[in-house]
Amino acid sequence: MTANLATETLLHRGNGLQVVVGLGQSGLSVASYLAKQGYQVAVTDTQVMPTLADQLPAAIEIRQFGGIDAELLQQAARIIISPGISLNTDAVAAARQANIPVVSDIQLFCEACTVPIVAITGSNAKSTVTTLVGQMAVDAGVNVGVGGNIGVPALTLLENTDMELAVLELSSFQLETVTNLNAKIATVLNMSPDHLDRHGDMLGYHQAKHRIFQGAKSVVINREDALTRPLVADNLPRVSTGIHAPDKGQYGLIIDTEGQTYIARGTERLLSADKLLIKGRHNLLNAQAALALGELAGLPLDSMLDTLQQFTGLDHRCQYVANVDGIDYFNDSKGTNIGSTMAAIEGLGAVYAPKDGKLLLILGGQGKAQAFGELTPFINRYVSQLLLIGEDAQQIEQHLRAAKLSGDVALHQCQTLEAAFDTIQQVTVSSLSQVQAVLLSPACASFDQYSGYAARGEHFSQLVNQLGTI
Repeated sequence: MTANLATETLLHRGNGLQVVVGLGQSGLSVASYLAKQGYQVAVTDTQVMPTLADQLPAAIEIRQFGGIDAELLQQAARIIISPGISLNTDAVAAARQANIPVVSDIQLFCEACTVPIVAITGSNAKSTVTTLVGQMAVDAGVNVGVGGNIGVPALTLLENTDMELAVLELSSFQLETVTNLNAKIATVLNMSPDHLDRHGDMLGYHQAKHRIFQGAKSVVINREDALTRPLVADNLPRVSTGIHAPDKGQYGLIIDTEGQTYIARGTERLLSADKLLIKGRHNLLNAQAALALGELAGLPLDSMLDTLQQFTGLDHRCQYVANVDGIDYFNDSKGTNIGSTMAAIEGLGAVYAPKDGKLLLILGGQGKAQAFGELTPFINRYVSQLLLIGEDAQQIEQHLRAAKLSGDVALHQCQTLEAAFDTIQQVTVSSLSQVQAVLLSPACASFDQYSGYAARGEHFSQLVNQLGTI
């Protein structure tokens, strides 16, 4: 439909038009939800032929594709923007300048939701903790909806009229247009630089993440990361997690005289680390976060501990692939920022260090304006072979060397995963090789070479399995 025809249609329909910007899965869920509610709805998208367009309700007649229609946005009573579209997009910025409200699907969800919300964000581990809390609720017999940034659009959860609890993973893109989420429990799991190309700087990123605390009834914080603490409402009920022994009523780790690590609540040892199928210190923090969130949501402790012991982790998140010729291979393709990769290096590195083992790390892709030198201390401690791939590989090498990469770390420019595996076979055959594990944790986006992190991780796993047949 042309812009002029769209304008004529609006003149006959009156006010109250809801304009959905972006027709991905969340945009489709918004358009369908609003149409069902009886609103006048229009959709605009940058693609000429969005793949989901044929799934739009027939009642939505105004469909402006091939560019975000600035004129259409100026006529909106409210704009619902998809998380993948920046607020700085010219047409969107102009609409905001005209004081037209711009919100996300999460705003619509929290206004309609009548059950308690567990809201989870963070630079890393959001999906793991969200999935784990959801599974804890299921195992405890709670009718739970799990969605948001993790697969199922939030508004779709409202179709479950028997839902008793909603567990939402929320990205900074979703949160930047949310006001007063009013979650029963909210948490920022951790904070490290990410999406600075979108948010401008760490302050903008931090402010977006912390919108999750608006209206929260209770919070979970990470004692190791001051940036996870809400700046206001110190009187809110709160539970903390951390890597050190916890105070009364808080979660942490206790190490006994024989060196065994336990997840603990106060002085009570809840579960030994070796009972978990997910490995690494970062996963011990994830387990604590899930327990703390579940506690505040009223889930029984014994049931949560049973769930923890059966949880195998998520695809592409420090996922064990195989052991080939005595070397373990781990797929952490979801590690798309330096904070996630730091956690993976430290978590796995600490597993192999007592056996005098080192990691071979595969790093690289699209760098998203991150400061890769921050990885250097972790690489120097736990990595002996470093393989760089992707668009920003040369820049990453410059950052690491400027931050004094150790001469004991052999660095290889490989460009592609296939070339990286050729190098792996060369450097691991030596009897002097300390490599006991190969870790793909790129700290970068994948779109220079792949359709997404999942495709990159699947390619890695395929190449690992081919090694076993050589």
